[in-house]
Amino acid sequence: MKYIEVEQKFRLLSPAGELKAQLSALGATPGRPGRQVDTYYNAPHRDFLDNDVVSEWLRVRVEDGAASVNFKRFHPIESPAKTHCDEYESVVGDVEAVRRLLGSLDFAELTVVDKTREEWHADGIAVAFDTVAGLGDFVEFEFKGDADTVDRATTRLEAFIAALDIELGDRIHLGYPHMTLGLEQSTPSDRAG
Repeated sequence: MKYIEVEQKFRLLSPAGELKAQLSALGATPGRPGRQVDTYYNAPHRDFLDNDVVSEWLRVRVEDGAASVNFKRFHPIESPAKTHCDEYESVVGDVEAVRRLLGSLDFAELTVVDKTREEWHADGIAVAFDTVAGLGDFVEFEFKGDADTVDRATTRLEAFIAALDIELGDRIHLGYPHMTLGLEQSTPSDRAG
């Protein structure tokens, strides 16, 4: 499912070591921990914050000397509980040139999300352990396998999460930029899922 992301995020309530031990038992392989500094921008032609539900982000990421630019549009557009997003990302050779380009085109910086991330991989699922400055510890499960529909990818992702014997917090339907900006988008019934 190129250009489509299916993931679920939770606040991590149990020690990360407990979940990592389960992932190891499943044959998961850990990646090298790294720092990601994500700068989010607002567009001059379409205010991403102008709707009741924020469903678009433009991000420039710097990670371990490399950089990328990324745009996400979350679906369903008007729903606070998102199921997936269109994602378009490309490597950037000169991050300062991209920042200057965005500034010259009147894109405004909204927020910066500074986090450390350690990503594990098992059975077509990426499990990211995130420590986000000012927000705390989270775990994200992202489907990376083969599926021909969002529903099938979601079913496989949810089955993987359900098979884990770990206490997770409520599912979070907000991205880190939503949280750093203090945007509320979830409803009580969304938090139960």
